[in-house]
Amino acid sequence: MTDAHARNLDLQRQWYGEPLGDRFRRLLDRLGQSQAQLAGVLGLSAPMLSQLMSGQRAKISNPAVLSRLLQLEAMVGEPGWDALSRTEQERRIEAVRAARQTTLTVDQAKHPGAEPAAAADPVAIIQSLLRDLASASELEDAARLLAAHHPDLAEALRVLGAGRTQDARAYYAKLTARR
Repeated sequence: MTDAHARNLDLQRQWYGEPLGDRFRRLLDRLGQSQAQLAGVLGLSAPMLSQLMSGQRAKISNPAVLSRLLQLEAMVGEPGWDALSRTEQERRIEAVRAARQTTLTVDQAKHPGAEPAAAADPVAIIQSLLRDLASASELEDAARLLAAHHPDLAEALRVLGAGRTQDARAYYAKLTARR
């Protein structure tokens, strides 16, 4: 492994909570698609997806691609996903491919004065917002600074901002169950 490759994988861990290859492989398995098909759904070229998966590139630079990735992960993580017919799964995948707006924006030209889209997956949106503001290491640093006086907030930053998505979902479920 080259220094650049190791650095890219470290950056992916900081920015996305884990290497993108791990996230993409889980999606490929759950969706039953090839890399080229997944690339098409995400709006990437197949070579770019391969470079992100292998760590040759570190960052998903297009926010719409990241939004579609988060939407797909949320979709296949739903408890009823496996019970859906293949036709319904493909319809939902196609809807993600066709989406022109992120989960956080609305096309203001088509919908003047509209509010942001409803949050289908609040954990994905929270993670996306936090990761847009700071890297995982910066969020960890902020959590360390807050820990002594605001331990609950520090834990939220650590888990929701810098942690793995599955851990963030469990944490969010625990928090919302308290209400």
